[in-house]
Amino acid sequence: MQTLSEWLAHAERLHTKNIELGLDRVRLVAQRLGLAFACPVITVAGTNGKGSTCAMLESILMNAGYRTGVYSSPHLVHFEERLRLSGQPVDGQALVPHFEAVEAARGEVSLTYFEFTTLAILHCMAAQKLDVAILEVGLGGRLDAVNIIDPDCAVITSIDLDHMDFLGSDREAIGYEKAGIMRTGRPVIVSDPVPPASVLARATEIGAELWRFGHDFNVAGDKQQWGWAGRGRRYSGLAYPALRGANQLINAAGVLAALESLRQKLPITAQAVRVGLSLVELPGRFQIVPGQPTLVLDVAHNAHAVAALAENLDAMGFYPTTHAVFGVMADKDLAPILARIGPLVDRWYFCDLPTPRAASAGDLAAAWRAQNTRTDVAGSTHASPQAALDAAVAAADPADRIVVFGSFFTVGGVLQHGTPRLQARHLLPDA
Repeated sequence: MQTLSEWLAHAERLHTKNIELGLDRVRLVAQRLGLAFACPVITVAGTNGKGSTCAMLESILMNAGYRTGVYSSPHLVHFEERLRLSGQPVDGQALVPHFEAVEAARGEVSLTYFEFTTLAILHCMAAQKLDVAILEVGLGGRLDAVNIIDPDCAVITSIDLDHMDFLGSDREAIGYEKAGIMRTGRPVIVSDPVPPASVLARATEIGAELWRFGHDFNVAGDKQQWGWAGRGRRYSGLAYPALRGANQLINAAGVLAALESLRQKLPITAQAVRVGLSLVELPGRFQIVPGQPTLVLDVAHNAHAVAALAENLDAMGFYPTTHAVFGVMADKDLAPILARIGPLVDRWYFCDLPTPRAASAGDLAAAWRAQNTRTDVAGSTHASPQAALDAAVAAADPADRIVVFGSFFTVGGVLQHGTPRLQARHLLPDA
């Protein structure tokens, strides 16, 4: 196998399951690889806000002059997005030797696609002479492949109901799984303002150094600026993070707490904080693309994230018609998602996704019809996110907005050829 795509195809064939939680197999292969980091490591777990937290950490640390590596998943369009080195996606061919190393060390051990690719990326990161490694934990925590690495600081973002087939049926059970990334004597930043008791109990049980939002650090602000106060340090007069949405302030608060907890290992200046937050970018997180109509991209795919999306859409002001392109995995609880964002949507475009784990467009439309009580709303089904977006553009007026949300496959599906700049049909020259 000579190319990244060949190795990814190989990794997909290795295991009968997409997900098999547990660390024994991954840890054994990691030991054979001699996998270890020579730099500080920050791990980030949670239901929502992980990607934004990693991006803000990366942006601030890069502006402080550090060489950063960030592992995050899943990707939107290209696999190489899963590893950013100094802010840039890794070159796919540069990953090939690390896939080869994992295959050689694996021997008889069966690894899932996620485990195999995670080990290859971690092996690549460890060889890069990084100043800091930032690792986004996948859907789990305690039993997630990323958790074979002992972090210098762990961050737990908001916790809500998602992936309940694997993590448990309520916030307490899910919180316990996320708390598995904590380590004795090491800082753990809990940025969820109302964390499950299981998270706090686990920190006490193992003797982690707990930093809790509202207790050990806090935020305050007005419409123009905000400030952060924590243990022994304050930042005032900060511009709001470049990532849009009220929820990003809570993520930013956790980021500053993490950096403060690591001040001895990774000192940063207030200027690095200011510039880093003002320049941070992350596609698909309440990403507003100017055009006629306006386009909003958001990978909100559970009730908690969709509630944040709905609040952010509300704050955008008036649009005559809101069109929504929506596709999502079959294991999602659709009722609270549709109930929360339904009042804001005037026209639905449900789409199929290119994975057997996805709900079909027809099933999504049926779930919507079963709970819809509005007579002024229409819905249609489409074979792909791009086909759904094309239909929305054809129906939209220039002053409308189109919201593409749900799975990473949904948002990624409209970003395949770059970020679209929309023009409603009667703005086109031949209209």
